[in-house]
Amino acid sequence: MNRLGNIIYYVKDVAKTVDFFEKAFGIERQFIDETGVYAQMKTGNTALGFAEQKFAQTLVPNGFTPLSPDKPFGQEISFCSDEPKEAYARAIECGCKEITPLKAKEWGQVVGHLLTPDGILVEIASEMEMKDE
Repeated sequence: MNRLGNIIYYVKDVAKTVDFFEKAFGIERQFIDETGVYAQMKTGNTALGFAEQKFAQTLVPNGFTPLSPDKPFGQEISFCSDEPKEAYARAIECGCKEITPLKAKEWGQVVGHLLTPDGILVEIASEMEMKDE
């Protein structure tokens, strides 16, 4: 059986991205490797990682579509928060661009989307209430 181990984004500056995620989203770094080309954040069972784009070119020699600060890529990171309004506001203050404002959804969550300076699409959401069936 497979298990989701890591989600890795290829970024221009690993240390800068790690600093941004610590400030904007309150996620602590687990480590930045000694070469500075890879880092992981403390995100539970599935690690969120960042690799330098130049290093990533050695892993994907036929090329890849880099992130863009102007247009979201077709995936997102979702952070659940007990205080989504405060988490969303802090991310905006730290430099995220609003994509969709926080809004109560019909399934009961409050959800909003942001774009980081690297071009990573981030969802801030309240916890999803699980109903017994």
